[in-house]
Amino acid sequence: MGLGICTMLIANRWLWLLILIVGAGVTIITCTLIGPTGLGIPPGGMDPAGIISGIRIPRVITAFCVGGSLAIAGAAMQALFRNPMADPYILGTSSGGALGAAIAVVFFGGMGMPLFAWAGAVLAILIVWSIAGRQGVIPVETLLLTGIAVSFFFSAIVSFLIAIAGENVHQIIFWLMGGLWNASATDAFLTTAVLVPVSFILFFMGRDLNALSLGEETAAHLGIDAIRARWVVLGSSTLVTAVAVSVAGSIGFIGLITPHIVRILLGPDNRIVIPGAVLLGGIILVLSDTLARTFFSDLPVGIITAFIGAPFFLWLIRQRGVNT
Repeated sequence: MGLGICTMLIANRWLWLLILIVGAGVTIITCTLIGPTGLGIPPGGMDPAGIISGIRIPRVITAFCVGGSLAIAGAAMQALFRNPMADPYILGTSSGGALGAAIAVVFFGGMGMPLFAWAGAVLAILIVWSIAGRQGVIPVETLLLTGIAVSFFFSAIVSFLIAIAGENVHQIIFWLMGGLWNASATDAFLTTAVLVPVSFILFFMGRDLNALSLGEETAAHLGIDAIRARWVVLGSSTLVTAVAVSVAGSIGFIGLITPHIVRILLGPDNRIVIPGAVLLGGIILVLSDTLARTFFSDLPVGIITAFIGAPFFLWLIRQRGVNT
């Protein structure tokens, strides 16, 4: 009987993964066809094929990859730090990206904002790593505390830049809310080109993450090189997060709640959680962005994800606690 239950659980796990794969395809196709202008020829004169190929496909693919990037980074961070509250921005990536974007707006009129945001996100991570890491060792507590401190410091600088931004302040505010208004084919290619290899890397690191989530002593007994695994997971996670931030701004809750939902559906095995997080994170952000651009005059998608994510996470805490 016990073997039968295990077999049923495994079958359900693979069934849910198949549902996510199909759901991702259906979501991408459906949301590409949905929009505020429909597919008739709008006043601007752009034909339906131009709307789909030039605007909607790049935006939908970018949204899917950004959502998948944040979700996979969140899943990896939660397993690595053994902290269910960890998210992709825990090491200062979001505040660093915000600082870069604010600098671009205040001093360069908004030119090169994605590049500045990416550089700021990477700078934040490098500062955190250089302070927290000593001789290749990364103490988890020190890393987290350093990330929090750097985030607060960068946020203070961003607040100062907002105060002096003048009439350009709205550009910074909208970036902080997160959005995909300017998603282009280049953004779609960039996010895809980064997410795909990182997904494979973290998938093959799934066994190491499983061991690390049980503690370093357990990982050592299983022959896992904890230091090497941490560097690989941290490097991969922060890379996809930095790219996502540079393209879409700061979008909250995707990286926090998606791994919890995936673990409820697929179980705790990170070899399954990683691909599941990519799929579900992409689905959630594509649906949220489609809702924002179709019914709310292109409202910043970060507002939609916060409206959905915060109540859900509170419900999840109430139902299951945070030990998921």
